[in-house]
Amino acid sequence: MPKRGQAAERQAEGRIPGAAGPTGAKDPAALRVATGALVTLILGGLTAMPPLSMDMYLPALPEVTDALHAPAATIQLTLTACLTGMALGQLVVGPMSDKWGRRRPLLGGLLVYILATAICALAPTAELLIAFRLLQGLAGAAAIVIARAVVRDLYDGVEMAKFFSTLMLISGVAPIVAPLIGGQVLRLTDWRGIFVVLTVIGIALTVLVWRRLPETLAPADRHDGGTVQALRTMRGLLADRVFAGYMIAGGFAFAALFAYISASPFVIQEIYGASPQTFSLLFGVNSVGLIIVGQINGKLLVGRVSLDKALGFGLAVITLAATALLLMTGGVFGDDIGLAPIAVGLFVLMSAMGLAMPNTNALALMRTRHAAGSASALLGTSSFLIGAIASPLVGIAGERTAVPMAVVQLSCALAAVACFVGLCRPWQHNQNAQVTEAGPAAVTEGGTTGVPRPRKSDR
Repeated sequence: MPKRGQAAERQAEGRIPGAAGPTGAKDPAALRVATGALVTLILGGLTAMPPLSMDMYLPALPEVTDALHAPAATIQLTLTACLTGMALGQLVVGPMSDKWGRRRPLLGGLLVYILATAICALAPTAELLIAFRLLQGLAGAAAIVIARAVVRDLYDGVEMAKFFSTLMLISGVAPIVAPLIGGQVLRLTDWRGIFVVLTVIGIALTVLVWRRLPETLAPADRHDGGTVQALRTMRGLLADRVFAGYMIAGGFAFAALFAYISASPFVIQEIYGASPQTFSLLFGVNSVGLIIVGQINGKLLVGRVSLDKALGFGLAVITLAATALLLMTGGVFGDDIGLAPIAVGLFVLMSAMGLAMPNTNALALMRTRHAAGSASALLGTSSFLIGAIASPLVGIAGERTAVPMAVVQLSCALAAVACFVGLCRPWQHNQNAQVTEAGPAAVTEGGTTGVPRPRKSDR
């Protein structure tokens, strides 16, 4: 934790106006200067980079298969490679940002992202495309993990939860518009043009970060250790029962969302006979529901209701919606239930993610002032990996039944609830009160504050 006087040092450096003192209290007016609309837009753009990199490319998959004369299964590996890179890259970039500050790893990652994406646009073979999609994902991970760490540097408590909800508004639009942008690009050029557009987006974000995003981690708060220190820090974070609880609960909630994304095209179109246009409309409506609930969380609930209560309510709604979907797809209410009830269940489940996702991130990061980069890396990697494991299970019984989707969603929801109740034990502490009175403090088994901090020898 920063000592008294370090906040003044930060202000003197001009990096974080009004940064947190030892109690975590921040000057709201100064924070508005530090995180104005443009910085919010930059962080939103960084958060939106992963869905743009993945979803803009989806409409081009058949064309890539023909152009590179490769089997469809091989071209699908270009998606897997990018997703794997984004998951693993966070484990590397997160600790780097705790050691060297946020700007250098972020700018370095963006430059490598630009290079890898440009080479993807020129790739002559499927194998080379897979290799550079992996590098694209590894480099793009810097955007995900450092955006969260910057928010942690600038905000505490309910303000952090509000800001995560704002980021969800920006980044939540990306999965909706990305396939539409990709489709429009394909009307003007071939699949390589999509990577050209992504390269231009990467260049624009790099320029904005270079010109307008200040360093948010003061030198006094950085870690001097190398790989051993990074592993020790991550081990300490994972040993924190409550942090691990929020991390795993958020990962399982994300997996339920990922199960929907993976299975819904087959469920809605193949099983219930909807047209591609109807599927696109329902997908967009569900995404809008997630965004709206996220904004309700940030604008109305946060500050009035404890984050633990909002998270618990969101997980409860996800569990109830998944239970209803399992009963409907399993034929409990008849074999000809139709699309409408299924669509309503999916809408409720998706919308409740607007309560679960920002609050798990905020509650976990509240405990990690000393290692926000490493904590952000663990949060992101766990979500990607749990989601990647759950996603293939939705098709385990073929494409003619929606039961596996509902089973996976309900299992993930129940696992998230179990982690929240069994590990976080929210009734043992009042997180919001602690943030107000003692900064982003952790709660030990006995309920007292005890943030796991780096030892003096590690600083």
